[in-house]
Amino acid sequence: MDILLIAGLWLDGSAWDDVASALRARGHRPVPLTLPGQGDGSTSATLDDQVATVLDAVDAASGNPVVVGHSAACSLAWLAADARPDKVSQVVFIGGFPAADGTPYADFFELRDGAMPFPGWEPFEGPDSADLDEDARRTFAANAIPVPGAVATGVVRLTDERRFKVPVVVVCPEFTPAQAEEWISAGDVPELARAEHVEFVDIDSGHWPMHTKPAELARLIAAGTA
Repeated sequence: MDILLIAGLWLDGSAWDDVASALRARGHRPVPLTLPGQGDGSTSATLDDQVATVLDAVDAASGNPVVVGHSAACSLAWLAADARPDKVSQVVFIGGFPAADGTPYADFFELRDGAMPFPGWEPFEGPDSADLDEDARRTFAANAIPVPGAVATGVVRLTDERRFKVPVVVVCPEFTPAQAEEWISAGDVPELARAEHVEFVDIDSGHWPMHTKPAELARLIAAGTA
């Protein structure tokens, strides 16, 4: 099965190298995506450009692909389900949740010179980064790609309620399945409150399990594709 892999902010497709290798060993065809403005050299990319890249990959996939979104890119995966509800077989969210219609994609940190650079590790101290050693942190920060401002501040637009029928798996790294269910029940994640098929799975990692637990993450991604 084709499995599209969309990394979160500051990352390009290479973030999935170890996960992709493990998925191939399980007989799947992983397709790591490098998004416009996050690894292709563009600095003027928009959220619409990133959505178009994801939809092109969905359309090019063999059969009905699984679409995996990490962190902020959970919204991109959900936008794919919204635009292609009959094509996407499943959505997997890792360490994040989809933004609601009409809300900004990822305006989490200050823009500088038209882009949102990696803000350093202070905002991620605690469970997010506890499993990253100093070398891993230095490598991540050195390779982090500033996110174009028009991506970060782009507005999410969802239009097709058939997206709620697409099965969802929420992989819970720095938070627990119980916490995720509580947030949804409290109304903090309105999109998943309306989704008809939601499964929660735990992984003992920080916010970037593709770096620290790639084999386990690949197993969880593949588990729902049989």
